[in-house]
Amino acid sequence: MRRWHPGLRTSIVLSVVAITVAATGTMAYLSYQLQFNEIRDRFEKAASADFQSDAQQIHQWLVHAAAPEGSKVDGAADYLHGRLALEWSIVNLNPATGPQSTLDGDGYHSIAGTPAVIPKEQVERAQAKLDPINYEGTYQGSLQLVFVGQTEPNMLLVEYYSTAQVDHELAKIRLELSAAAVLVIVVGSGLGLLAARRIQRRVRVAAGAARRLGTGDLETRLPVQGRDEFADLAGEFNAMARRLGESIEELRRKDEQQRQFVADVAHDLRTPMAVLIAASDGLDGPDRDRSAELIATQSRRLSALVDDLLEMSRFDAGAAEFRPEPVDLQALCVDVVEMVAADIPVRLDGDGVVVGDPRRLHTIVRNLVSNALHHGAAPITVTIDGRSPSEARVIVRDHGPGLPPELAAKVFDRFVRGDRSRRSEGSGLGLAIAYENAVLHGGRIDVAGPGGAEFTLVVPRTPGEVSHYSGQLVP
Repeated sequence: MRRWHPGLRTSIVLSVVAITVAATGTMAYLSYQLQFNEIRDRFEKAASADFQSDAQQIHQWLVHAAAPEGSKVDGAADYLHGRLALEWSIVNLNPATGPQSTLDGDGYHSIAGTPAVIPKEQVERAQAKLDPINYEGTYQGSLQLVFVGQTEPNMLLVEYYSTAQVDHELAKIRLELSAAAVLVIVVGSGLGLLAARRIQRRVRVAAGAARRLGTGDLETRLPVQGRDEFADLAGEFNAMARRLGESIEELRRKDEQQRQFVADVAHDLRTPMAVLIAASDGLDGPDRDRSAELIATQSRRLSALVDDLLEMSRFDAGAAEFRPEPVDLQALCVDVVEMVAADIPVRLDGDGVVVGDPRRLHTIVRNLVSNALHHGAAPITVTIDGRSPSEARVIVRDHGPGLPPELAAKVFDRFVRGDRSRRSEGSGLGLAIAYENAVLHGGRIDVAGPGGAEFTLVVPRTPGEVSHYSGQLVP
Protein backbone atom coordinates (compact mmCIF):
# COMPACT_ATOMS: atom_id res chain seq x y z
CA MET A 1 0.00 0.00 0.00
CA ARG A 2 1.46 3.33 -1.06
CA ARG A 3 1.87 5.93 1.61
CA TRP A 4 0.16 9.23 0.99
CA HIS A 5 2.53 12.18 0.66
CA PRO A 6 0.65 15.48 0.59
CA GLY A 7 1.90 18.33 -1.56
CA LEU A 8 3.28 21.59 -0.23
CA ARG A 9 -0.02 23.48 -0.33
CA THR A 10 -1.94 20.59 1.24
CA SER A 11 0.68 20.23 3.97
CA ILE A 12 0.54 23.94 4.77
CA VAL A 13 -3.27 23.98 4.85
CA LEU A 14 -3.43 20.87 7.02
CA SER A 15 -0.82 22.30 9.38
CA VAL A 16 -2.67 25.62 9.64
CA VAL A 17 -6.00 23.84 10.22
CA ALA A 18 -4.49 21.56 12.87
CA ILE A 19 -2.82 24.46 14.68
CA THR A 20 -5.98 26.57 14.43
CA VAL A 21 -8.18 23.75 15.73
CA ALA A 22 -5.82 23.01 18.60
CA ALA A 23 -5.35 26.66 19.55
CA THR A 24 -9.03 27.57 19.16
CA GLY A 25 -10.21 24.46 21.01
CA THR A 26 -7.81 25.14 23.86
CA MET A 27 -8.85 28.79 24.11
CA ALA A 28 -12.55 27.89 23.96
CA TYR A 29 -12.13 25.23 26.64
CA LEU A 30 -10.19 27.56 28.92
CA SER A 31 -12.71 30.36 28.40
CA TYR A 32 -15.60 28.01 29.19
CA GLN A 33 -13.90 26.71 32.31
CA LEU A 34 -13.27 30.24 33.55
CA GLN A 35 -16.89 31.27 32.98
CA PHE A 36 -18.18 27.97 34.36
CA ASN A 37 -16.24 28.43 37.58
CA GLU A 38 -17.28 32.06 37.85
CA ILE A 39 -21.00 31.38 37.27
CA ARG A 40 -21.12 28.36 39.56
CA ASP A 41 -19.21 30.20 42.25
CA ARG A 42 -21.54 33.17 42.02
CA PHE A 43 -24.61 30.90 42.15
CA GLU A 44 -23.21 28.96 45.11
CA LYS A 45 -22.38 32.12 47.05
CA ALA A 46 -25.86 33.55 46.45
CA ALA A 47 -27.51 30.28 47.52
CA SER A 48 -25.26 30.04 50.60
CA ALA A 49 -26.14 33.59 51.66
CA ASP A 50 -29.85 32.84 51.19
CA PHE A 51 -29.60 29.61 53.21
CA GLN A 52 -27.74 31.26 56.07
CA SER A 53 -30.34 34.03 56.15
CA ASP A 54 -33.15 31.43 56.37
CA ALA A 55 -31.36 29.52 59.11
CA GLN A 56 -30.90 32.67 61.18
CA GLN A 57 -34.49 33.78 60.61
CA ILE A 58 -35.82 30.37 61.68
CA HIS A 59 -33.72 30.50 64.83
CA GLN A 60 -35.08 33.97 65.62
CA TRP A 61 -38.62 32.80 64.82
CA LEU A 62 -38.32 29.86 67.14
CA VAL A 63 -36.98 32.02 69.94
CA HIS A 64 -39.50 34.84 69.74
CA ALA A 65 -42.61 33.73 67.83
CA ALA A 66 -43.00 29.98 68.22
CA ALA A 67 -46.40 28.86 69.55
CA PRO A 68 -46.08 27.25 72.96
CA GLU A 69 -48.32 24.31 72.03
CA GLY A 70 -46.30 23.47 68.83
CA SER A 71 -42.91 21.81 68.44
CA LYS A 72 -39.84 23.57 67.09
CA VAL A 73 -40.13 21.51 63.92
CA ASP A 74 -43.68 22.79 63.42
CA GLY A 75 -42.56 26.34 64.09
CA ALA A 76 -39.78 26.08 61.48
CA ALA A 77 -42.22 24.59 59.01
CA ASP A 78 -44.68 27.44 59.59
CA TYR A 79 -41.94 29.96 58.80
CA LEU A 80 -40.74 28.13 55.69
CA HIS A 81 -44.23 27.78 54.26
CA GLY A 82 -44.17 31.53 53.78
CA ARG A 83 -41.15 31.27 51.46
CA LEU A 84 -42.40 30.99 47.89
CA ALA A 85 -40.58 29.11 45.14
CA LEU A 86 -38.30 27.44 47.67
CA GLU A 87 -37.92 23.71 48.10
CA TRP A 88 -36.99 22.71 51.65
CA SER A 89 -36.96 19.81 54.08
CA ILE A 90 -36.34 19.32 57.79
CA VAL A 91 -34.39 16.43 59.26
CA ASN A 92 -34.73 16.17 63.04
CA LEU A 93 -32.63 13.88 65.20
CA ASN A 94 -33.50 15.55 68.54
CA PRO A 95 -36.64 14.17 70.28
CA ALA A 96 -36.92 17.37 72.29
CA THR A 97 -37.60 19.51 69.20
CA GLY A 98 -40.31 17.37 67.61
CA PRO A 99 -40.81 14.21 65.57
CA GLN A 100 -37.59 12.36 64.69
CA SER A 101 -36.42 11.40 61.21
CA THR A 102 -35.99 7.72 60.60
CA LEU A 103 -32.86 6.14 59.15
CA ASP A 104 -33.55 4.13 56.04
CA GLY A 105 -30.45 2.43 54.70
CA ASP A 106 -27.88 5.17 54.01
CA GLY A 107 -30.19 8.14 54.52
CA TYR A 108 -32.57 9.98 56.84
CA HIS A 109 -36.18 10.69 55.82
CA SER A 110 -37.33 14.30 56.09
CA ILE A 111 -40.23 14.92 58.50
CA ALA A 112 -41.42 18.20 56.96
CA GLY A 113 -41.34 19.96 53.63
CA THR A 114 -40.25 18.19 50.44
CA PRO A 115 -40.20 14.42 50.96
CA ALA A 116 -36.61 13.37 50.55
CA VAL A 117 -33.94 11.05 51.87
CA ILE A 118 -30.85 12.95 52.97
CA PRO A 119 -27.65 10.88 52.79
CA LYS A 120 -26.43 9.84 56.24
CA GLU A 121 -22.91 11.01 55.36
CA GLN A 122 -24.10 14.56 54.60
CA VAL A 123 -26.22 14.70 57.77
CA GLU A 124 -23.25 13.67 59.89
CA ARG A 125 -21.07 16.26 58.15
CA ALA A 126 -23.63 18.99 58.88
CA GLN A 127 -23.85 17.90 62.54
CA ALA A 128 -20.08 18.10 62.90
CA LYS A 129 -19.79 21.64 61.53
CA LEU A 130 -21.05 25.00 62.67
CA ASP A 131 -21.32 26.31 59.11
CA PRO A 132 -23.68 24.75 56.56
CA ILE A 133 -22.44 22.29 53.98
CA ASN A 134 -23.50 21.87 50.37
CA TYR A 135 -23.41 19.13 47.78
CA GLU A 136 -25.07 18.26 44.48
CA GLY A 137 -27.92 15.79 44.43
CA THR A 138 -30.89 14.80 42.30
CA TYR A 139 -34.29 15.50 43.81
CA GLN A 140 -37.68 15.33 42.08
CA GLY A 141 -35.95 14.46 38.82
CA SER A 142 -33.61 17.44 38.53
CA LEU A 143 -30.14 18.31 39.68
CA GLN A 144 -30.10 20.45 42.79
CA LEU A 145 -27.52 22.24 44.85
CA VAL A 146 -28.37 21.08 48.39
CA PHE A 147 -27.49 23.04 51.57
CA VAL A 148 -27.66 21.37 54.96
CA GLY A 149 -27.17 23.15 58.30
CA GLN A 150 -28.38 23.12 61.91
CA THR A 151 -30.94 25.67 63.02
CA GLU A 152 -31.22 24.04 66.46
CA PRO A 153 -29.04 21.30 67.94
CA ASN A 154 -29.60 18.15 65.82
CA MET A 155 -32.47 19.79 63.89
CA LEU A 156 -31.24 20.30 60.34
CA LEU A 157 -32.64 22.57 57.66
CA VAL A 158 -32.24 21.33 54.07
CA GLU A 159 -32.82 23.68 51.10
CA TYR A 160 -32.73 22.79 47.40
CA TYR A 161 -31.58 25.24 44.75
CA SER A 162 -32.17 24.19 41.16
CA THR A 163 -29.18 24.53 38.80
CA ALA A 164 -31.39 24.55 35.71
CA GLN A 165 -30.96 28.25 35.07
CA VAL A 166 -27.21 28.05 35.59
CA ASP A 167 -27.00 25.03 33.30
CA HIS A 168 -29.01 26.87 30.67
CA GLU A 169 -26.67 29.85 30.88
CA LEU A 170 -23.63 27.57 30.62
CA ALA A 171 -25.17 25.76 27.65
CA LYS A 172 -25.65 29.09 25.92
CA ILE A 173 -22.02 29.98 26.58
CA ARG A 174 -20.91 26.59 25.19
CA LEU A 175 -22.92 27.19 22.05
CA GLU A 176 -21.48 30.68 21.57
CA LEU A 177 -17.92 29.52 22.14
CA SER A 178 -18.42 26.59 19.75
CA ALA A 179 -19.77 28.91 17.07
CA ALA A 180 -16.87 31.30 17.59
CA ALA A 181 -14.41 28.40 17.42
CA VAL A 182 -15.91 27.13 14.17
CA LEU A 183 -15.78 30.63 12.70
CA VAL A 184 -12.12 31.05 13.71
CA ILE A 185 -11.26 27.64 12.25
CA VAL A 186 -12.97 28.48 8.96
CA VAL A 187 -11.30 31.89 8.74
CA GLY A 188 -7.94 30.43 9.74
CA SER A 189 -8.25 27.67 7.17
CA GLY A 190 -9.06 30.25 4.48
CA LEU A 191 -6.08 32.37 5.44
CA GLY A 192 -3.93 29.23 5.51
CA LEU A 193 -5.08 28.37 2.00
CA LEU A 194 -4.22 31.87 0.77
CA ALA A 195 -0.81 31.73 2.46
CA ALA A 196 -0.19 28.27 0.99
CA ARG A 197 -1.02 29.52 -2.50
CA ARG A 198 1.35 32.46 -2.08
CA ILE A 199 4.16 30.24 -0.79
CA GLN A 200 3.51 27.65 -3.50
CA ARG A 201 3.61 30.36 -6.14
CA ARG A 202 7.02 31.55 -4.94
CA VAL A 203 8.30 27.98 -4.74
CA ARG A 204 7.12 27.36 -8.31
CA VAL A 205 8.92 30.49 -9.46
CA ALA A 206 12.10 29.23 -7.80
CA ALA A 207 11.63 25.74 -9.32
CA GLY A 208 11.10 27.27 -12.77
CA ALA A 209 14.24 29.35 -12.39
CA ALA A 210 16.18 26.24 -11.36
CA ARG A 211 14.89 24.39 -14.44
CA ARG A 212 15.90 27.25 -16.73
CA LEU A 213 19.32 27.39 -15.10
CA GLY A 214 19.66 23.64 -15.56
CA THR A 215 18.89 23.92 -19.27
CA GLY A 216 21.75 26.38 -19.73
CA ASP A 217 20.15 29.79 -19.25
CA LEU A 218 22.90 31.19 -17.02
CA GLU A 219 21.32 34.66 -16.92
CA THR A 220 18.36 33.33 -14.89
CA ARG A 221 17.81 35.31 -11.69
CA LEU A 222 15.12 35.40 -9.00
CA PRO A 223 13.59 38.68 -7.79
CA VAL A 224 14.63 39.49 -4.22
CA GLN A 225 11.61 40.85 -2.37
CA GLY A 226 11.49 41.63 1.34
CA ARG A 227 13.73 40.19 4.02
CA ASP A 228 12.15 36.80 4.68
CA GLU A 229 13.49 33.30 4.02
CA PHE A 230 12.39 33.41 0.38
CA ALA A 231 14.40 36.60 -0.06
CA ASP A 232 17.42 34.77 1.41
CA LEU A 233 16.73 31.84 -0.93
CA ALA A 234 16.50 34.16 -3.93
CA GLY A 235 19.73 35.91 -2.94
CA GLU A 236 21.58 32.61 -2.52
CA PHE A 237 20.15 31.31 -5.81
CA ASN A 238 21.29 34.42 -7.65
CA ALA A 239 24.75 34.16 -6.07
CA MET A 240 24.93 30.49 -7.05
CA ALA A 241 23.83 31.27 -10.61
CA ARG A 242 26.41 34.03 -10.83
CA ARG A 243 29.19 31.77 -9.54
CA LEU A 244 28.07 28.99 -11.86
CA GLY A 245 28.11 31.35 -14.80
CA GLU A 246 31.56 32.60 -13.85
CA SER A 247 32.80 29.01 -13.46
CA ILE A 248 31.42 27.97 -16.83
CA GLU A 249 32.84 31.08 -18.44
CA GLU A 250 36.18 30.29 -16.83
CA LEU A 251 35.97 26.72 -18.13
CA ARG A 252 35.20 28.03 -21.60
CA ARG A 253 38.11 30.42 -21.36
CA LYS A 254 40.37 27.62 -20.15
CA ASP A 255 39.16 25.37 -22.95
CA GLU A 256 39.85 28.08 -25.51
CA GLN A 257 43.21 28.70 -23.87
CA GLN A 258 43.97 24.99 -24.01
CA ARG A 259 43.12 24.81 -27.70
CA GLN A 260 45.25 27.86 -28.32
CA PHE A 261 47.98 26.28 -26.20
CA VAL A 262 47.96 23.11 -28.32
CA ALA A 263 47.99 25.16 -31.52
CA ASP A 264 50.90 27.30 -30.26
CA VAL A 265 52.82 24.22 -29.15
CA ALA A 266 52.31 22.62 -32.54
CA HIS A 267 53.42 25.84 -34.25
CA ASP A 268 56.50 26.23 -32.04
CA LEU A 269 57.46 22.61 -32.46
CA ARG A 270 56.99 22.68 -36.22
CA THR A 271 59.67 25.33 -36.77
CA PRO A 272 62.57 23.56 -35.01
CA MET A 273 61.44 20.22 -36.37
CA ALA A 274 61.44 21.60 -39.92
CA VAL A 275 64.90 23.07 -39.38
CA LEU A 276 66.13 19.77 -37.93
CA ILE A 277 64.82 17.84 -40.91
CA ALA A 278 66.35 20.28 -43.36
CA ALA A 279 69.64 20.30 -41.48
CA SER A 280 69.75 16.52 -41.31
CA ASP A 281 69.23 16.38 -45.06
CA GLY A 282 72.11 18.82 -45.43
CA LEU A 283 74.52 16.56 -43.57
CA ASP A 284 75.13 14.67 -46.82
CA GLY A 285 76.00 17.87 -48.68
CA PRO A 286 78.91 20.31 -48.65
CA ASP A 287 77.49 22.44 -45.75
CA ARG A 288 77.89 19.76 -43.11
CA ASP A 289 79.24 22.14 -40.48
CA ARG A 290 76.38 24.59 -40.96
CA SER A 291 73.85 21.75 -40.80
CA ALA A 292 75.39 20.37 -37.62
CA GLU A 293 75.29 23.83 -36.05
CA LEU A 294 71.62 24.23 -36.96
CA ILE A 295 70.82 20.80 -35.55
CA ALA A 296 72.56 21.63 -32.26
CA THR A 297 70.86 25.05 -31.99
CA GLN A 298 67.36 23.78 -32.75
CA SER A 299 67.84 20.75 -30.49
CA ARG A 300 68.67 23.05 -27.60
CA ARG A 301 65.68 25.23 -28.46
CA LEU A 302 63.47 22.17 -28.69
CA SER A 303 64.80 20.84 -25.38
CA ALA A 304 64.15 24.19 -23.66
CA LEU A 305 60.63 24.28 -25.09
CA VAL A 306 59.93 20.74 -23.84
CA ASP A 307 61.27 21.67 -20.39
CA ASP A 308 59.01 24.72 -20.29
CA LEU A 309 56.02 22.65 -21.38
CA LEU A 310 56.70 20.08 -18.68
CA GLU A 311 56.96 22.84 -16.09
CA MET A 312 53.61 24.31 -17.19
CA SER A 313 52.01 20.85 -17.05
CA ARG A 314 53.19 20.48 -13.44
CA PHE A 315 51.56 23.81 -12.56
CA ASP A 316 48.32 22.76 -14.24
CA ALA A 317 48.32 19.45 -12.37
CA GLY A 318 49.14 21.07 -9.02
CA ALA A 319 52.22 18.87 -8.79
CA ALA A 320 54.94 21.50 -8.76
CA GLU A 321 57.44 20.84 -6.00
CA PHE A 322 58.11 23.61 -3.51
CA ARG A 323 61.27 23.48 -1.37
CA PRO A 324 61.35 26.54 0.94
CA GLU A 325 64.50 27.76 2.65
CA PRO A 326 66.00 31.16 3.53
CA VAL A 327 67.00 33.04 0.37
CA ASP A 328 69.11 36.18 0.08
CA LEU A 329 67.46 38.04 -2.79
CA GLN A 330 70.46 40.32 -3.33
CA ALA A 331 72.86 37.40 -3.82
CA LEU A 332 70.28 35.67 -6.03
CA CYS A 333 69.86 38.73 -8.27
CA VAL A 334 73.64 39.21 -8.55
CA ASP A 335 73.96 35.57 -9.64
CA VAL A 336 71.27 36.08 -12.30
CA VAL A 337 73.05 39.18 -13.65
CA GLU A 338 76.33 37.31 -13.81
CA MET A 339 74.64 34.37 -15.55
CA VAL A 340 73.24 36.57 -18.34
CA ALA A 341 76.54 38.45 -18.52
CA ALA A 342 74.98 41.87 -18.44
CA ASP A 343 76.05 45.13 -16.87
CA ILE A 344 73.00 45.59 -14.64
CA PRO A 345 73.28 47.21 -11.19
CA VAL A 346 71.58 45.48 -8.24
CA ARG A 347 70.49 47.74 -5.36
CA LEU A 348 69.15 46.64 -1.96
CA ASP A 349 66.94 48.78 0.26
CA GLY A 350 66.14 47.08 3.59
CA ASP A 351 66.13 43.37 4.43
CA GLY A 352 66.40 41.15 1.34
CA VAL A 353 66.06 37.74 3.04
CA VAL A 354 62.86 35.73 2.47
CA VAL A 355 61.83 32.08 2.84
CA GLY A 356 61.18 30.52 -0.55
CA ASP A 357 62.30 28.04 -3.16
CA PRO A 358 65.67 29.40 -4.40
CA ARG A 359 65.45 27.57 -7.75
CA ARG A 360 62.03 29.00 -8.54
CA LEU A 361 62.91 32.50 -7.33
CA HIS A 362 66.01 32.31 -9.52
CA THR A 363 63.82 31.32 -12.49
CA ILE A 364 61.49 34.27 -11.88
CA VAL A 365 64.27 36.87 -11.71
CA ARG A 366 66.15 35.32 -14.65
CA ASN A 367 63.04 35.43 -16.84
CA LEU A 368 62.32 39.05 -15.87
CA VAL A 369 65.90 40.14 -16.54
CA SER A 370 66.04 38.20 -19.83
CA ASN A 371 62.77 39.77 -20.88
CA ALA A 372 64.20 43.24 -20.17
CA LEU A 373 67.39 42.45 -22.14
CA HIS A 374 65.59 41.06 -25.19
CA HIS A 375 62.61 43.39 -25.39
CA GLY A 376 63.63 46.51 -23.48
CA ALA A 377 66.49 48.95 -23.65
CA ALA A 378 69.27 50.17 -21.41
CA PRO A 379 69.65 51.25 -18.76
CA ILE A 380 68.23 48.22 -16.93
CA THR A 381 68.10 48.23 -13.13
CA VAL A 382 67.25 45.63 -10.48
CA THR A 383 66.07 47.00 -7.13
CA ILE A 384 65.24 44.94 -4.03
CA ASP A 385 62.78 46.69 -1.71
CA GLY A 386 62.91 44.95 1.69
CA ARG A 387 61.48 47.69 3.88
CA SER A 388 58.17 45.93 4.55
CA PRO A 389 58.20 43.40 7.44
CA SER A 390 55.73 41.10 5.66
CA GLU A 391 56.95 41.07 2.05
CA ALA A 392 59.86 41.85 -0.25
CA ARG A 393 59.85 43.29 -3.78
CA VAL A 394 62.23 42.74 -6.69
CA ILE A 395 61.81 45.49 -9.31
CA VAL A 396 63.26 44.96 -12.80
CA ARG A 397 63.01 48.11 -14.92
CA ASP A 398 64.17 48.92 -18.44
CA HIS A 399 63.88 52.08 -20.52
CA GLY A 400 62.65 50.59 -23.77
CA PRO A 401 59.36 51.20 -25.59
CA GLY A 402 57.35 49.64 -22.75
CA LEU A 403 54.28 47.47 -23.08
CA PRO A 404 51.45 48.42 -25.43
CA PRO A 405 48.06 48.57 -23.64
CA GLU A 406 46.68 45.59 -25.54
CA LEU A 407 49.63 43.43 -24.42
CA ALA A 408 49.80 44.55 -20.77
CA ALA A 409 46.51 42.81 -19.87
CA LYS A 410 47.69 39.41 -21.16
CA VAL A 411 51.46 39.57 -20.87
CA PHE A 412 51.50 36.62 -18.45
CA ASP A 413 49.37 34.37 -20.68
CA ARG A 414 51.05 31.44 -22.35
CA PHE A 415 52.64 31.90 -25.78
CA VAL A 416 51.87 35.61 -25.71
CA ARG A 417 54.61 37.54 -27.53
CA GLY A 418 54.87 41.06 -28.81
CA ASP A 419 55.82 41.98 -32.35
CA ARG A 420 59.52 42.17 -31.51
CA SER A 421 59.54 38.91 -29.58
CA ARG A 422 57.90 37.03 -32.42
CA ARG A 423 61.17 37.28 -34.28
CA SER A 424 63.18 35.98 -31.32
CA GLU A 425 63.94 32.42 -30.29
CA GLY A 426 61.75 32.56 -27.16
CA SER A 427 58.77 30.25 -26.64
CA GLY A 428 56.45 32.81 -25.08
CA LEU A 429 56.30 30.79 -21.82
CA GLY A 430 58.92 32.65 -19.78
CA LEU A 431 56.65 35.22 -18.15
CA ALA A 432 53.89 32.67 -17.71
CA ILE A 433 56.28 30.37 -15.82
CA ALA A 434 57.57 33.31 -13.78
CA TYR A 435 54.04 34.28 -12.78
CA GLU A 436 53.10 30.71 -11.79
CA ASN A 437 56.24 30.49 -9.65
CA ALA A 438 55.33 33.77 -7.95
CA VAL A 439 51.83 32.50 -7.21
CA LEU A 440 53.34 29.28 -5.84
CA HIS A 441 55.14 31.44 -3.26
CA GLY A 442 51.90 33.22 -2.40
CA GLY A 443 53.01 36.33 -4.25
CA ARG A 444 52.43 38.06 -7.58
CA ILE A 445 54.09 40.01 -10.39
CA ASP A 446 52.91 43.55 -11.13
CA VAL A 447 53.65 45.25 -14.42
CA ALA A 448 53.76 48.90 -15.47
CA GLY A 449 54.16 49.91 -19.10
CA PRO A 450 54.61 53.63 -19.88
CA GLY A 451 58.16 54.98 -20.07
CA GLY A 452 59.69 51.53 -20.28
CA ALA A 453 58.59 48.22 -18.79
CA GLU A 454 58.70 47.71 -15.03
CA PHE A 455 58.06 44.24 -13.60
CA THR A 456 57.74 43.94 -9.81
CA LEU A 457 57.97 40.57 -8.08
CA VAL A 458 56.15 40.65 -4.73
CA VAL A 459 56.80 37.71 -2.40
CA PRO A 460 55.85 37.29 1.28
CA ARG A 461 58.55 36.83 3.87
CA THR A 462 57.21 33.32 4.46
CA PRO A 463 55.16 31.42 1.86
CA GLY A 464 52.30 30.71 4.26
CA GLU A 465 51.39 34.38 4.78
CA VAL A 466 49.53 34.65 1.45
CA SER A 467 48.71 31.49 -0.47
CA HIS A 468 46.93 31.39 -3.83
CA TYR A 469 48.27 28.09 -5.15
CA SER A 470 48.18 24.50 -3.99
CA GLY A 471 51.42 22.74 -4.83
CA GLN A 472 53.41 19.92 -3.29
CA LEU A 473 55.40 21.14 -0.29
CA VAL A 474 58.65 19.22 -0.10
CA PRO A 475 60.62 19.61 3.16
